[in-house]
Amino acid sequence: MFEVKLVVQVKLLPTPEQAAALEATLRVVNDAATWVSQLAHDRRVFRNYDLRRHVYGQVKDRYGLAAQAAQHVIKKVADAYATLHAHVRNGNLSRPGSVRRERVLARPIVFRPGAAQPFDDRCLSWQLNARTVSIWTTGGRMKGVAFTASPDQLTLLAAHRKGESDLVYRDGRWFLIATCDLPDVPVRAPDGFVGVDLGIANIATTATATATGTATGTATGTGTGTGDGVRHSGKTLNAVRHRHRELRRRLQAKATKSAKRLLKRRRRKEARFAADINHTIARRIVTEAARTGRGIALEDLQGIRDRVRLRKPQRVTLHSWSFHQLGHFLAYKAARAGVALVWVDPAYTSQACSACGHVAKNNRPDQETFACTSCGFAEHADVNAARNIAARGETGWAVSHAA
Repeated sequence: MFEVKLVVQVKLLPTPEQAAALEATLRVVNDAATWVSQLAHDRRVFRNYDLRRHVYGQVKDRYGLAAQAAQHVIKKVADAYATLHAHVRNGNLSRPGSVRRERVLARPIVFRPGAAQPFDDRCLSWQLNARTVSIWTTGGRMKGVAFTASPDQLTLLAAHRKGESDLVYRDGRWFLIATCDLPDVPVRAPDGFVGVDLGIANIATTATATATGTATGTATGTGTGTGDGVRHSGKTLNAVRHRHRELRRRLQAKATKSAKRLLKRRRRKEARFAADINHTIARRIVTEAARTGRGIALEDLQGIRDRVRLRKPQRVTLHSWSFHQLGHFLAYKAARAGVALVWVDPAYTSQACSACGHVAKNNRPDQETFACTSCGFAEHADVNAARNIAARGETGWAVSHAA
């Protein structure tokens, strides 16, 4: 059983007067959050409960916030410092004593005037049939703010919305992002596994443990494969990413205000492009696994950027694609469909023979080719790796579900 959390983003359609009130509200609450952050940093008080004891009354009086809004400001600051300290513990801000780490820790967190602000049901109410919301602002409760949403989004909001919703201002548009808790879906016992090998030349390659199975689906409608394996080609996608990198390089060299604005817009465009491709790949893999009654075996690639050694052009490609996001999409889509998903150790999956198990670096003479030096088995290298992943998925499932 796996609880699925989804976010539903709806676009607000405020009038000019309503938009001005929302903008003023975000500006005030983020000014308050920056002030609270400075105090938390100076007094070294970061826990929500302790911070509330120090600043709750002052935040209300100083910025004229309602009680619940003041609580959310304090919690936002506490959560921001919790995230920062987690990055420090995990070594994401360089080693202890480094200039970068000391510089980050020496300064309080500052909140942008337009940074997102959470609202709970005391500050925000939804009128789904009318497609409007009523929301607290610094000028009082504002009713009748219109929003647009698809039928599927309205269904999710009506049945599963839970907790806070975030007010977001992005690229001149207003959004509400709501969290939906979907009910648990029983995971069906799989009839074998589909292995998913993630890579650069081929973003994802799927195959079963043996050549008698089938696996279908492509990333862009141009996937290729022979026999058991299907490769979700990254050729077209890599060309698009290369074009984006070159445009970024030229804009960064200009360094004008207009160039910086365009860079910001393109960054979000690239993020949407990557998410769309990852959604498409994940949906097709999960759909095929559900249709055939199989589970999905996926490499645990945590820390891949620190482990692998690649030439500079390959490093750029590796760092520019979100394999973690693709894995997350696969996990939650599989959970919604009741498809079993297991994470396996990726070590030597590209060097091991899926026919005889022989492991050798020489089994992989080039990027595309796998030719076992022991038994002579030959296959596309990514398909062979996907079969090894599928076999490890079957073993892992059997061990974890042994009677």
